[in-house]
Amino acid sequence: MTASPARVPCTIVTGFLGAGKTTLIRHVLQNAHGTRLAVIVNEFGDVGIDGELLRGCGVENCADEDIVELANGCICCTVADDFVPALDKILAREPRVDHILIETSGLALPKPLVQAFQWPGVKSRVTVDGVVAVVDGPALAEGEVTGDRAALEAQRAADESLDHDDPVEEVFEDQLACADLVILSKSDRLDEAARARVLAAVKAHLPRAVKIVPSEGGRIDPGVLLGLGLAVEEDIENRRTHHDGELDHEHDDFDSFVVELPAIASPDDLAARVEAAARAQHVLRLKGFAHVEGKPMRLLVQAVGARVSHHYDRAWEPGEARTTRLVVIGLKGLDRAAVETLLAA
Repeated sequence: MTASPARVPCTIVTGFLGAGKTTLIRHVLQNAHGTRLAVIVNEFGDVGIDGELLRGCGVENCADEDIVELANGCICCTVADDFVPALDKILAREPRVDHILIETSGLALPKPLVQAFQWPGVKSRVTVDGVVAVVDGPALAEGEVTGDRAALEAQRAADESLDHDDPVEEVFEDQLACADLVILSKSDRLDEAARARVLAAVKAHLPRAVKIVPSEGGRIDPGVLLGLGLAVEEDIENRRTHHDGELDHEHDDFDSFVVELPAIASPDDLAARVEAAARAQHVLRLKGFAHVEGKPMRLLVQAVGARVSHHYDRAWEPGEARTTRLVVIGLKGLDRAAVETLLAA
Protein backbone atom coordinates (compact mmCIF):
# COMPACT_ATOMS: atom_id res chain seq x y z
CA MET A 1 0.00 0.00 0.00
CA THR A 2 1.43 3.39 -1.04
CA ALA A 3 1.72 5.96 1.75
CA SER A 4 -0.18 9.21 1.36
CA PRO A 5 2.06 12.19 0.56
CA ALA A 6 2.73 14.58 3.42
CA ARG A 7 0.45 17.60 3.66
CA VAL A 8 1.82 20.74 2.03
CA PRO A 9 2.48 23.48 4.63
CA CYS A 10 0.89 26.88 4.08
CA THR A 11 1.90 30.19 5.66
CA ILE A 12 -0.85 32.81 5.90
CA VAL A 13 0.46 36.39 5.75
CA THR A 14 -1.98 39.02 7.05
CA GLY A 15 -1.70 42.78 7.46
CA PHE A 16 -3.27 45.95 6.14
CA LEU A 17 -2.86 47.48 2.70
CA GLY A 18 0.61 49.05 2.57
CA ALA A 19 1.99 47.24 5.62
CA GLY A 20 4.58 45.45 3.48
CA LYS A 21 3.15 41.96 2.87
CA THR A 22 4.09 41.79 -0.82
CA THR A 23 7.60 43.15 -0.20
CA LEU A 24 8.11 40.52 2.51
CA ILE A 25 6.88 37.67 0.29
CA ARG A 26 9.01 38.86 -2.63
CA HIS A 27 12.10 38.72 -0.42
CA VAL A 28 11.18 35.21 0.78
CA LEU A 29 10.81 34.05 -2.84
CA GLN A 30 14.20 35.48 -3.77
CA ASN A 31 15.92 33.79 -0.83
CA ALA A 32 14.19 30.43 -0.60
CA HIS A 33 17.38 28.50 -1.43
CA GLY A 34 15.80 25.77 -3.53
CA THR A 35 12.48 25.44 -1.70
CA ARG A 36 9.74 25.20 -4.33
CA LEU A 37 7.17 27.84 -3.41
CA ALA A 38 3.73 28.83 -4.66
CA VAL A 39 1.80 31.98 -3.78
CA ILE A 40 -1.89 32.83 -3.54
CA VAL A 41 -2.37 36.61 -3.69
CA ASN A 42 -5.57 38.32 -2.53
CA GLU A 43 -5.17 42.09 -2.66
CA PHE A 44 -8.50 43.25 -4.09
CA GLY A 45 -7.70 46.95 -4.04
CA ASP A 46 -4.64 46.47 -6.26
CA VAL A 47 -5.74 43.62 -8.51
CA GLY A 48 -2.88 42.59 -10.77
CA ILE A 49 -0.26 44.79 -9.14
CA ASP A 50 0.88 42.47 -6.35
CA GLY A 51 0.87 39.48 -8.67
CA GLU A 52 3.04 41.30 -11.19
CA LEU A 53 5.44 42.42 -8.46
CA LEU A 54 5.89 38.81 -7.40
CA ARG A 55 6.16 37.49 -10.96
CA GLY A 56 8.94 39.98 -11.57
CA CYS A 57 11.20 38.20 -9.07
CA GLY A 58 12.72 35.93 -11.69
CA VAL A 59 12.94 33.08 -9.18
CA GLU A 60 13.54 29.65 -10.67
CA ASN A 61 11.69 27.84 -7.86
CA CYS A 62 8.52 29.96 -8.18
CA ALA A 63 7.34 30.06 -11.79
CA ASP A 64 4.69 32.49 -13.01
CA GLU A 65 2.07 29.73 -12.97
CA ASP A 66 2.83 29.12 -9.28
CA ILE A 67 1.46 32.58 -8.45
CA VAL A 68 -2.36 32.57 -8.35
CA GLU A 69 -4.33 35.79 -7.93
CA LEU A 70 -7.76 35.87 -6.29
CA ALA A 71 -9.50 38.90 -7.76
CA ASN A 72 -13.11 38.27 -6.69
CA GLY A 73 -12.85 39.92 -3.28
CA CYS A 74 -11.81 39.37 0.32
CA ILE A 75 -10.43 35.83 0.72
CA CYS A 76 -12.22 35.13 4.02
CA CYS A 77 -15.56 35.97 2.35
CA THR A 78 -14.95 33.85 -0.78
CA VAL A 79 -13.22 30.80 0.69
CA ALA A 80 -15.35 28.16 -1.04
CA ASP A 81 -15.64 30.01 -4.35
CA ASP A 82 -12.04 31.13 -4.82
CA PHE A 83 -9.55 29.86 -2.27
CA VAL A 84 -10.26 26.14 -2.51
CA PRO A 85 -10.10 26.10 -6.36
CA ALA A 86 -6.81 28.04 -6.13
CA LEU A 87 -5.43 25.38 -3.78
CA ASP A 88 -6.58 22.66 -6.18
CA LYS A 89 -4.74 24.37 -9.04
CA ILE A 90 -1.49 24.68 -7.09
CA LEU A 91 -1.61 21.15 -5.66
CA ALA A 92 -2.06 19.71 -9.15
CA ARG A 93 1.27 21.22 -10.26
CA GLU A 94 4.23 19.00 -11.09
CA PRO A 95 6.77 18.91 -9.63
CA ARG A 96 4.96 19.22 -6.33
CA VAL A 97 5.35 22.49 -4.41
CA ASP A 98 7.10 22.39 -1.03
CA HIS A 99 5.33 25.33 0.61
CA ILE A 100 2.45 27.73 -0.16
CA LEU A 101 2.41 31.40 0.87
CA ILE A 102 -1.02 33.04 1.14
CA GLU A 103 -1.14 36.83 1.06
CA THR A 104 -4.55 37.92 2.33
CA SER A 105 -6.43 41.09 1.55
CA GLY A 106 -5.87 43.90 4.04
CA LEU A 107 -9.44 43.42 5.24
CA ALA A 108 -9.42 39.64 5.56
CA LEU A 109 -10.10 38.00 8.92
CA PRO A 110 -7.57 35.20 9.47
CA LYS A 111 -9.76 32.87 11.51
CA PRO A 112 -12.37 31.93 8.84
CA LEU A 113 -9.53 31.23 6.40
CA VAL A 114 -7.71 28.97 8.87
CA GLN A 115 -10.98 27.19 9.66
CA ALA A 116 -11.30 26.28 5.97
CA PHE A 117 -8.25 24.04 6.46
CA GLN A 118 -10.50 21.81 8.61
CA TRP A 119 -12.80 21.04 5.65
CA PRO A 120 -12.77 17.37 4.55
CA GLY A 121 -11.50 18.14 1.04
CA VAL A 122 -8.71 20.35 2.35
CA LYS A 123 -7.33 18.98 5.63
CA SER A 124 -5.88 15.81 4.11
CA ARG A 125 -3.76 17.78 1.64
CA VAL A 126 -2.56 20.97 3.34
CA THR A 127 -1.87 22.35 6.82
CA VAL A 128 -1.36 25.85 8.22
CA ASP A 129 2.34 26.05 9.06
CA GLY A 130 1.79 29.41 10.76
CA VAL A 131 -0.04 32.76 10.63
CA VAL A 132 2.18 35.82 10.17
CA ALA A 133 0.87 39.33 10.87
CA VAL A 134 2.75 42.20 9.22
CA VAL A 135 2.45 45.39 11.27
CA ASP A 136 3.18 48.88 9.86
CA GLY A 137 5.74 50.18 12.39
CA PRO A 138 5.65 53.92 11.58
CA ALA A 139 1.84 53.96 11.47
CA LEU A 140 1.52 52.24 14.82
CA ALA A 141 4.07 54.62 16.30
CA GLU A 142 1.65 57.43 15.42
CA GLY A 143 -1.28 55.59 17.01
CA GLU A 144 -2.72 54.26 13.73
CA VAL A 145 -3.09 50.59 12.79
CA THR A 146 -2.74 51.41 9.07
CA GLY A 147 -0.62 53.94 7.25
CA ASP A 148 -3.37 54.82 4.77
CA ARG A 149 -6.87 54.53 6.21
CA ALA A 150 -8.40 56.21 3.14
CA ALA A 151 -6.91 53.56 0.84
CA LEU A 152 -8.19 50.81 3.13
CA GLU A 153 -11.71 52.25 3.07
CA ALA A 154 -11.53 52.54 -0.73
CA GLN A 155 -10.56 48.87 -0.83
CA ARG A 156 -13.54 48.06 1.39
CA ALA A 157 -15.91 50.03 -0.87
CA ALA A 158 -14.62 48.32 -4.00
CA ASP A 159 -15.04 44.78 -2.69
CA GLU A 160 -18.57 43.59 -3.47
CA SER A 161 -17.96 40.23 -1.81
CA LEU A 162 -17.07 41.69 1.59
CA ASP A 163 -19.63 40.48 4.14
CA HIS A 164 -18.11 41.99 7.29
CA ASP A 165 -17.87 45.71 7.98
CA ASP A 166 -15.69 46.02 11.05
CA PRO A 167 -13.73 48.94 12.46
CA VAL A 168 -10.16 48.55 11.24
CA GLU A 169 -9.00 48.38 14.85
CA GLU A 170 -11.04 45.19 15.34
CA VAL A 171 -9.61 43.64 12.17
CA PHE A 172 -6.11 44.50 13.46
CA GLU A 173 -6.88 42.86 16.81
CA ASP A 174 -8.21 39.75 15.05
CA GLN A 175 -5.03 39.55 12.95
CA LEU A 176 -2.89 39.64 16.10
CA ALA A 177 -5.18 37.22 17.95
CA CYS A 178 -4.47 34.59 15.29
CA ALA A 179 -0.77 35.39 14.74
CA ASP A 180 2.06 32.98 15.46
CA LEU A 181 4.66 35.55 14.40
CA VAL A 182 4.53 39.34 14.07
CA ILE A 183 6.73 41.13 11.53
CA LEU A 184 7.37 44.76 12.47
CA SER A 185 7.84 46.34 9.04
CA LYS A 186 9.75 49.54 8.18
CA SER A 187 11.58 49.27 11.49
CA ASP A 188 14.45 51.36 10.09
CA ARG A 189 12.11 54.36 10.22
CA LEU A 190 11.61 54.07 13.98
CA ASP A 191 13.78 55.69 16.61
CA GLU A 192 14.23 54.00 19.96
CA ALA A 193 11.26 55.74 21.59
CA ALA A 194 8.94 55.00 18.64
CA ARG A 195 9.98 51.35 18.57
CA ALA A 196 9.22 51.05 22.28
CA ARG A 197 5.72 52.50 21.70
CA VAL A 198 5.07 50.10 18.85
CA LEU A 199 6.24 47.03 20.74
CA ALA A 200 4.07 48.00 23.72
CA ALA A 201 1.03 48.48 21.45
CA VAL A 202 1.51 45.13 19.73
CA LYS A 203 2.13 43.21 22.96
CA ALA A 204 -1.01 44.75 24.49
CA HIS A 205 -3.07 42.95 21.81
CA LEU A 206 -1.23 39.63 21.77
CA PRO A 207 -3.13 37.03 23.82
CA ARG A 208 -0.08 34.78 24.23
CA ALA A 209 3.69 34.81 23.81
CA VAL A 210 4.39 35.56 20.14
CA LYS A 211 7.74 36.54 18.68
CA ILE A 212 7.97 40.06 17.19
CA VAL A 213 10.64 40.39 14.49
CA PRO A 214 11.74 43.77 13.08
CA SER A 215 12.19 44.02 9.32
CA GLU A 216 13.63 46.61 6.95
CA GLY A 217 12.46 46.55 3.34
CA GLY A 218 10.88 43.14 3.83
CA ARG A 219 14.29 41.57 4.43
CA ILE A 220 14.05 38.61 6.77
CA ASP A 221 15.54 35.12 6.83
CA PRO A 222 12.90 32.81 5.24
CA GLY A 223 13.73 30.27 7.95
CA VAL A 224 12.08 32.61 10.47
CA LEU A 225 8.76 32.37 8.58
CA LEU A 226 8.77 28.91 7.03
CA GLY A 227 8.80 25.54 8.75
CA LEU A 228 7.06 26.54 11.98
CA GLY A 229 5.08 23.29 11.79
CA LEU A 230 2.26 24.51 14.02
CA ALA A 231 -0.82 22.95 12.32
CA VAL A 232 -2.74 26.07 13.31
CA GLU A 233 -6.06 24.66 12.07
CA GLU A 234 -6.01 22.27 15.03
CA ASP A 235 -5.75 25.15 17.52
CA ILE A 236 -7.73 27.91 15.79
CA GLU A 237 -10.86 27.50 17.94
CA ASN A 238 -8.78 28.51 20.98
CA ARG A 239 -7.86 31.82 19.39
CA ARG A 240 -10.61 34.19 20.43
CA THR A 241 -11.60 37.00 18.03
CA HIS A 242 -14.27 39.67 17.81
CA HIS A 243 -16.38 37.42 15.57
CA ASP A 244 -16.63 34.33 17.70
CA GLY A 245 -19.95 35.38 19.23
CA GLU A 246 -21.35 36.21 15.81
CA LEU A 247 -20.34 32.82 14.48
CA ASP A 248 -22.02 31.09 17.42
CA HIS A 249 -25.35 32.73 16.59
CA GLU A 250 -25.07 32.85 12.82
CA HIS A 251 -27.84 30.35 12.16
CA ASP A 252 -30.20 32.08 14.58
CA ASP A 253 -29.99 35.40 12.74
CA PHE A 254 -30.21 34.30 9.10
CA ASP A 255 -32.41 32.27 6.78
CA SER A 256 -31.10 30.51 3.70
CA PHE A 257 -32.74 28.36 1.07
CA VAL A 258 -32.21 27.07 -2.46
CA VAL A 259 -34.31 28.19 -5.42
CA GLU A 260 -34.38 25.94 -8.49
CA LEU A 261 -35.39 27.44 -11.82
CA PRO A 262 -35.66 26.21 -15.40
CA ALA A 263 -33.13 27.24 -18.04
CA ILE A 264 -32.92 31.01 -18.42
CA ALA A 265 -33.10 33.05 -21.62
CA SER A 266 -30.18 35.37 -20.88
CA PRO A 267 -27.77 36.25 -18.07
CA ASP A 268 -28.91 39.87 -18.03
CA ASP A 269 -32.54 38.80 -17.60
CA LEU A 270 -31.63 36.64 -14.59
CA ALA A 271 -29.48 39.45 -13.14
CA ALA A 272 -32.43 41.82 -13.39
CA ARG A 273 -34.66 39.36 -11.53
CA VAL A 274 -32.03 38.84 -8.81
CA GLU A 275 -31.67 42.60 -8.37
CA ALA A 276 -35.45 43.03 -8.15
CA ALA A 277 -35.74 40.30 -5.50
CA ALA A 278 -32.86 41.76 -3.49
CA ARG A 279 -34.37 45.25 -3.48
CA ALA A 280 -37.91 44.13 -2.71
CA GLN A 281 -37.15 41.48 -0.09
CA HIS A 282 -33.80 42.62 1.36
CA VAL A 283 -31.81 39.62 0.19
CA LEU A 284 -28.30 39.88 1.66
CA ARG A 285 -26.43 37.36 -0.48
CA LEU A 286 -27.22 35.16 -3.45
CA LYS A 287 -24.94 32.78 -5.28
CA GLY A 288 -25.36 29.83 -7.56
CA PHE A 289 -25.22 28.47 -11.09
CA ALA A 290 -27.55 28.78 -14.04
CA HIS A 291 -28.21 26.97 -17.30
CA VAL A 292 -28.54 29.44 -20.15
CA GLU A 293 -30.53 28.16 -23.12
CA GLY A 294 -28.30 27.18 -26.02
CA LYS A 295 -25.04 27.73 -24.10
CA PRO A 296 -22.53 24.95 -23.34
CA MET A 297 -21.05 26.93 -20.43
CA ARG A 298 -22.26 27.10 -16.82
CA LEU A 299 -23.17 30.60 -15.62
CA LEU A 300 -21.89 31.60 -12.15
CA VAL A 301 -24.16 34.17 -10.48
CA GLN A 302 -23.32 36.14 -7.32
CA ALA A 303 -25.03 39.04 -5.59
CA VAL A 304 -24.29 41.14 -2.54
CA GLY A 305 -27.50 42.99 -1.88
CA ALA A 306 -28.68 44.44 -5.20
CA ARG A 307 -25.19 44.33 -6.74
CA VAL A 308 -25.21 41.40 -9.15
CA SER A 309 -22.32 39.90 -11.10
CA HIS A 310 -22.20 36.91 -13.43
CA HIS A 311 -19.80 35.12 -15.75
CA TYR A 312 -19.40 31.74 -17.43
CA ASP A 313 -17.03 29.76 -15.24
CA ARG A 314 -16.70 26.43 -17.09
CA ALA A 315 -18.29 24.07 -19.58
CA TRP A 316 -20.99 21.68 -18.40
CA GLU A 317 -19.53 18.20 -17.94
CA PRO A 318 -20.80 15.34 -20.12
CA GLY A 319 -23.78 13.79 -18.35
CA GLU A 320 -23.97 16.62 -15.80
CA ALA A 321 -27.50 17.85 -15.07
CA ARG A 322 -27.84 21.36 -16.50
CA THR A 323 -29.83 23.06 -13.79
CA THR A 324 -30.32 26.51 -12.33
CA ARG A 325 -29.83 26.48 -8.54
CA LEU A 326 -29.49 29.66 -6.48
CA VAL A 327 -28.71 29.86 -2.74
CA VAL A 328 -30.50 32.82 -1.13
CA ILE A 329 -29.43 34.30 2.25
CA GLY A 330 -31.29 36.94 4.23
CA LEU A 331 -32.20 37.93 7.75
CA LYS A 332 -34.52 35.71 9.78
CA GLY A 333 -38.07 35.94 8.45
CA LEU A 334 -37.10 36.37 4.80
CA ASP A 335 -40.22 35.83 2.67
CA ARG A 336 -39.24 32.76 0.69
CA ALA A 337 -42.38 32.62 -1.44
CA ALA A 338 -41.99 36.26 -2.47
CA VAL A 339 -38.35 35.75 -3.38
CA GLU A 340 -39.14 32.63 -5.42
CA THR A 341 -41.90 34.49 -7.25
CA LEU A 342 -39.60 37.38 -8.18
CA LEU A 343 -36.80 35.09 -9.31
CA ALA A 344 -39.18 33.05 -11.46
CA ALA A 345 -40.92 36.08 -12.98
